[in-house]
Amino acid sequence: MTIHATAKDCLLAGGRRIFLNLSSFQILTMFRRGLFYSYLSIYLRFFLGLSVTETTLFATLPMICNVVFQNFVWGRVSDRYQLRRTLIVIGEITAAIITFIVWYLHTIPESHITAGYIIIIGLSVVEIFWSMSNVAWSALFSDLYPQEERAGLLGRLQSIGATGRFLGVWIGGLLYDGFPFKYEGWGFNEGWLFFIACGAMLLSAIPMCFVPEGGSSASKDSSDNETDSENGENNHAATRQYRVFLLSMVFIFFGLNAIVVLKSQYLSLSEGFDLSSKTLSYIVNTTTVAVFLTGMFIKRLSERFRDEYLLLAGVGVGILYLVGYGIAPYLSIIYASEFLCGIAFAVIMASSYAYASRLIPAKKRGKQFALYNTTFFLSWGVPGTFIAGPLVDRLIISGMAETMSYRMAFAASAIMMLIGAGVLIYNIRMNGRKASNHLH
Repeated sequence: MTIHATAKDCLLAGGRRIFLNLSSFQILTMFRRGLFYSYLSIYLRFFLGLSVTETTLFATLPMICNVVFQNFVWGRVSDRYQLRRTLIVIGEITAAIITFIVWYLHTIPESHITAGYIIIIGLSVVEIFWSMSNVAWSALFSDLYPQEERAGLLGRLQSIGATGRFLGVWIGGLLYDGFPFKYEGWGFNEGWLFFIACGAMLLSAIPMCFVPEGGSSASKDSSDNETDSENGENNHAATRQYRVFLLSMVFIFFGLNAIVVLKSQYLSLSEGFDLSSKTLSYIVNTTTVAVFLTGMFIKRLSERFRDEYLLLAGVGVGILYLVGYGIAPYLSIIYASEFLCGIAFAVIMASSYAYASRLIPAKKRGKQFALYNTTFFLSWGVPGTFIAGPLVDRLIISGMAETMSYRMAFAASAIMMLIGAGVLIYNIRMNGRKASNHLH
């Protein structure tokens, strides 16, 4: 018989043990992401010879698979059977096995281009099973903790996870070129980055075996029932509010992440900063340090400011980060911009999740969080493939210098975040007016 934990149980009896297991999972997850994805773009671009737009496909196609299965398969399975932990464990183990197979298959063809597309297609299959873990994690966290605790605890998890990402980025930078006694791309080509990532996935499943299954049968405080207890008219208003919120997050996440795949390429350009993988690891970890420090203060910020206003502040910092990248004449400006990136990421992720969890009924967390996750996961690839990547390629073909072409992509990303901020402000003002009318 499945035993569902209550929010009170999690915070009192056994709460520390549960949070320790969640933290262990977060550390290993962020370690794997930092190790593997920080350098995959330059491997595809400079070792396997794919174009700028083609390199973005390693994020776009897998993320499309991820969100399709979150929304149409795993979200529904999670809600119907109220499974959280089980989906996470199965997803991580299966993804590890397939990742190893992807490395082996990509070593078979003689054509580097073919090898690159094998990686892209293989990672798309991997994301089908990672999507099990993604949607279940979002729902499980809301199952285990009440509304007033979520933003602060998520901030703590971000800080803890940042330590894993810091180590992953550092090790990945060393392995990419063999410490650097081998050649650029050695870590991927020989498989070591694949192998370590697989090991991290397998290990991450272990602590999740010791957390509650979760599910809507968990007793909830009044904030969890807030949406369920409203009358029909207010439920309709809440649904509309959530949809406008999701629209704002499309622009915010798309702007924040459109250039993630392109940044390492830009910084590696010989006519630009011409950075080695080791120096790239220092820059990437500047973001990690910022996430760690900011996560420590999220709880205090969330207690002082409403989630939507905190989110708006994070968007403002994100725009400054993109502007900094677009105008940076010196490497010191890049470091400062990366630090702002980390602040923006930590604030936006914690506040947007907490805001979304206020609007989602407990029994619909699987499907509704799948929609929220869609805006985030698609942002890792879709804007890069259809906006930033083609923009850079087209400008280079037209004769513009490569460095300036990349900077135009940074400007386009800042504009997307600005649009998202406008939609969010509209949502805040409209709901403020409704609240005022209700009082009168």
